[in-house]
Amino acid sequence: MTKLKTINDALAGLTDGMTIMVGGFLGTGCPEALVDEIIRRGVRNLTLIANDTAMPDRGYGRLFAAGQIKRVVCSYMGLNPTAIAQKLEGAIDVELAPQGTLAERIRAGGSGLGGVLTPTGVGTIVEEGKMKIEMGGRVYLVELPLRADVALINASLADHTGNLVYRKSARNFNPLMAMAADYVVAQASRVQPIGEIDPDHVMTPGVVVDAVVEVS
Repeated sequence: MTKLKTINDALAGLTDGMTIMVGGFLGTGCPEALVDEIIRRGVRNLTLIANDTAMPDRGYGRLFAAGQIKRVVCSYMGLNPTAIAQKLEGAIDVELAPQGTLAERIRAGGSGLGGVLTPTGVGTIVEEGKMKIEMGGRVYLVELPLRADVALINASLADHTGNLVYRKSARNFNPLMAMAADYVVAQASRVQPIGEIDPDHVMTPGVVVDAVVEVS
């Protein structure tokens, strides 16, 4: 059964207040067409989980300019003055996490783990409000897993069952996020028939992908 859908049908269930993960690294590897559709639908009070806040005119950074984000979990905000201003004004809640910690929390969410232990952030403001465990004479923070209602993924190639291939650095957070959401939509530059992708080249298996949108 094909998972190929129109962008309208693929995101028909998007509603206010959802938590969304969006792949990308400063916009590289971001599913721009899916972000366009979020903006068009005007859904609000979203929690965004992403590596960063991109830029005001690029990628998921445009969601801040559109006033659709209520809370963001990310590792970096420095290139989006709109998001920074909203944080300083108290218009959005921000949870900053070291980049590696953020990636592992998403991985834990996708793997069904209860969290991860990391020494990163011990003795800094990162540890505030978090459980600490000492093992082998070293202190670790307990970082809880991250999951989302919806993950928006960008692939270079897909087939009709949702098997995905990414291109170079655009791979970044996309495979992790595809594992950590209840509903996964992949934007692909090219969609091929079943069997056309070499199984050894598949980076995200179709079993975790719910919808594929072809965007040339």
